[in-house]
Amino acid sequence: MMSDYKVEMINDGMQEFYVQFHGPNDIIDFTFDCCFGLVFDPYQYFCIMELPFPIVFLSVGWLLAGPYHGGVWKVRVELPDAYPYKSPSIGFVNKIYHPNVDEMSGSVCLDVINQTWSPMFDLVNVFEVFLPQLLLYPNPSDPLNGEAAALMMRDRSAYEIRVKEYCEKYAKPEDIGEVTEEKSSDEEMSEDESDSSDEQVVGKADP
Repeated sequence: MMSDYKVEMINDGMQEFYVQFHGPNDIIDFTFDCCFGLVFDPYQYFCIMELPFPIVFLSVGWLLAGPYHGGVWKVRVELPDAYPYKSPSIGFVNKIYHPNVDEMSGSVCLDVINQTWSPMFDLVNVFEVFLPQLLLYPNPSDPLNGEAAALMMRDRSAYEIRVKEYCEKYAKPEDIGEVTEEKSSDEEMSEDESDSSDEQVVGKADP
């Protein structure tokens, strides 16, 4: 199901893993197949127009190069026990500047994942449809990053410049491994500090 993506398991389990996610491509092509003069959209599976004559296909392509193009992110996925009846937990590990992504935790604000999830969806929908659409069409009216939302509404050009700066600084292929190593070392340090503090409490003599 996720064979087209680089997946890294966490703790040898099947419910927590990282997925390498690339920003939207420059060009999206749509091919409309025709049957008896009816043109169907293969992405939505419904008739979009009726023609007075039969055609073989109609191919349309246009540029959708957004400011996130070229970025590479490690996305943490946690599957609940009730998956696919309950939505997965999705979060960006390396930093991304986006109105609907918390800059510190990487949490994603996306209705289709958080509120309107359906068991008909799967992880392919998440990485091929939902997340690319989130990057192409941010929603500043429902932000997790208030600064990014305000900048986007105030000055779209400045917002896109900031996004590209973040992509250049935090979202290169070589940044993926570094983020995981940094987080692992931080967790080890916090555990060591906790152990040392416990030892001090135990070793302290009663007055």
